[in-house]
Amino acid sequence: MQINTLKAATSRITSVRVGRGSTRGKNSGRGNKGQNSRAGHKNRPEMRDLLKKIPKRRGFGKNRSRTVKPQIIYTPVNLTKLEATFAAGDIVNPVALMLNGLVRSRGGYIIPVKILGTGTITKALTIVDCEFSQTAKAAVEAAGGSFGTSKK
Repeated sequence: MQINTLKAATSRITSVRVGRGSTRGKNSGRGNKGQNSRAGHKNRPEMRDLLKKIPKRRGFGKNRSRTVKPQIIYTPVNLTKLEATFAAGDIVNPVALMLNGLVRSRGGYIIPVKILGTGTITKALTIVDCEFSQTAKAAVEAAGGSFGTSKK
């Protein structure tokens, strides 16, 4: 054991005491005069004053969930794709469309699907949990198919 390797059980270092001579004397690192050089001073942030003048519950800010309706983005699927992919009597839903490569998932979720009336369909398909245009609905029902929702 050597003297230079000994350590005290508790530290003797305390916080820096300013304003008592030496390098941190006189203004104690606070500059000169004024509100900022005083003990216990509080500067009111200018931005806070500006924010307090803005009325609550206006526009998009913190109230966005109450003031803005979310825009639902649909993945379009045409009747020609359904005709080529599915057999007569099949049930078409977003999961089946994804498994057949007609729609993709984003972030682990299947994007909502809308059936559009482009093309013709001759097979009777049961389309479930999909939005549809009026022309698509007319074409599917004319072919003997139907639209519906799954029972959860």
